[in-house]
Amino acid sequence: MSNSIKKEIEELRGKLRRYEYLYYALSQPEISDKEYDDLIVKLKLLEDKYSQYQDSNSPTQRLSSGVSAGFETVRHIAGMFSLDNTYSISELKAWDERARKGLSRDAVFEYVVELKIDGVSANLTYSQGKLTLAATRGDGLNGEDVTANIKTIRSIPLALMGRDLPNLIEIRGEVYMDKQDFLKVNNEREDNDEVLFANPRNATSGSLKLLDSNIVAKRHLNFLAHSLGAYQGKPVHTQWEFLGLLRNWGLRLDKHSLLCKDINAVIDYCLKWQDKRGQVGYEIDGIVVKLNNLKYQRDLGFTAKSPRWAVAYKFPARQATTEVLEIKVNVGRTGVITPIAVLKAVECSGVIISNATLHNFDEIKRLKLRVGDRVLIQRAGDVIPKVVKVVQQLGKKEYVMPLRCPACAEKIVKVKDEDVAYRCINSGCSAQLERALLHFASRDALDIEGMGEAVINQLVKMRLLKSLADIYKLRKDNLLALELFKEKKANNLLAAIQKSKSQSLARLIFALGIRHVGQKAAYTLAREFTTMKKLMRAKLENLRLIPEIGVVMAASIVDYFSLTQSKKLIQKLKGQKINMLQNIIKIKENQLTGKRIVFTGELKGFSRSEAGELVRLSGGKFSSSVSKKTDFLISGVNSGEKFEKAKKFGVKIIGEREFKEMLK
Repeated sequence: MSNSIKKEIEELRGKLRRYEYLYYALSQPEISDKEYDDLIVKLKLLEDKYSQYQDSNSPTQRLSSGVSAGFETVRHIAGMFSLDNTYSISELKAWDERARKGLSRDAVFEYVVELKIDGVSANLTYSQGKLTLAATRGDGLNGEDVTANIKTIRSIPLALMGRDLPNLIEIRGEVYMDKQDFLKVNNEREDNDEVLFANPRNATSGSLKLLDSNIVAKRHLNFLAHSLGAYQGKPVHTQWEFLGLLRNWGLRLDKHSLLCKDINAVIDYCLKWQDKRGQVGYEIDGIVVKLNNLKYQRDLGFTAKSPRWAVAYKFPARQATTEVLEIKVNVGRTGVITPIAVLKAVECSGVIISNATLHNFDEIKRLKLRVGDRVLIQRAGDVIPKVVKVVQQLGKKEYVMPLRCPACAEKIVKVKDEDVAYRCINSGCSAQLERALLHFASRDALDIEGMGEAVINQLVKMRLLKSLADIYKLRKDNLLALELFKEKKANNLLAAIQKSKSQSLARLIFALGIRHVGQKAAYTLAREFTTMKKLMRAKLENLRLIPEIGVVMAASIVDYFSLTQSKKLIQKLKGQKINMLQNIIKIKENQLTGKRIVFTGELKGFSRSEAGELVRLSGGKFSSSVSKKTDFLISGVNSGEKFEKAKKFGVKIIGEREFKEMLK
């Protein structure tokens, strides 16, 4: 009897998975919605009656039983890098030339091209063919666990179909909302007097962050798979072959994707869809181009943030016309003088634009731009507004470039070896200092909470801050002299300043504002050199050997530390006992080393992220979901369904006290 029930349940699941694949992945339904719903009800009744055969990956489990308490942060097995963008055919050709230079001359290039969906990136992890985790991209290394919400998307199989399933695979793709579904959602929100979503991507992102997956299910989100993360399975040699496997395993793919034999075919594809972009049922903002050969992809590798073997060709942005009211200049923290057009406010791609970058003074000459002209603007890359051309010359006076810095009145000079850049080279310029201080105190740098623009502006005007190191000389009476500052606010800022002294070397390197050195590069430098002293002594040839550090960045680092003022600044910071070491923590073996650990419920001694970090430092693997491979479930107060699942799989369950003992 039991075997026949089990067989019936498995057959029903198999049928439902096939019907889901035909309907949501191939758009070729074989049965009506009513017939599908009847089968779901039949399976649910059997699973409820024979609970020993329940399975979290059953088609009946797409909806959660309640509201989530929040989203856990999970680490991707393989990092999710963002793509570099190109905005013209010439830039696309330049990317192709760079890729060719990175490989042997006899390399035969093929490309896979796909429509670039304007959605939200997601990472699906399948273990032994079953969906075990779904996460947002996050910062590329860590994302949010949105498994319960992802399970409501019927184009995502809860279990892979077909043969040759990998032991483990991370499948990357885009979660999105069709245009019609977006209109429907916004109409419902308007009826309920709720704030409308700006666009389908905004609606998708908001839906994935909902704590109640029953509401998410009503949003009709969709998914298209496109990329490979971690993989443990039979060898795959090309991107096109990988896409074929995904299709066989039940994933939905972009039906417009194409294998191109040369870059000219890629260009034809890009131009074709640039004109047809409105003819698909979802928003697209460009074309993704990838080298087809996976070995070539591995050989080319990555920069600090992007793959060298793939690029996005972005379609021309939406445009609008408006009037130029004024041309202002902005002084950056490195002294670069940038002209900005102040515009009569206009809507462009759903955003109100009142300022646009003019990039440089040569651009003003090229455009023959005058105050009062009517201009065409666009959001470059759908982000930064810029002036494209003058459509009606109404201004009377030609623009004259300022000869002196608007902040300090010192001369503006054209820097040698920089084609179009003009700079204020006064190291004491208040505008440069203010921006450098803001950067130094920002969240991603030394994270000095409370030291915002208004505070810095006042302190610079009062001559209390003349360099970055002066932050650490501030006294309470200095702060109490500022507007809106009282005892508590002053104490909080002083505490934040004191706390910033112990930030990592990586954060300090980033905080210094060295040209071309971003956050990821700063962490690379900190790991490589471990002390500020070693980094300051680094030679150009040593820096260029580090994969993530390019030629331009290496030269910029050497130039920065060769300056007398930089050496004096580091010495001053050192005198204030600022940390200049990168702490490389060594893993200490204990009972958690090599074990797979899952937490459930509320822990009293530390946060979930702190507990996960302790597991990682012990050499263990911290996961968010229970499986047969889980070694320990650490159970806190108010344990949830993971507790029951662990019991079902025979996983050892221990409490917080025992967990602390194991850490010893």
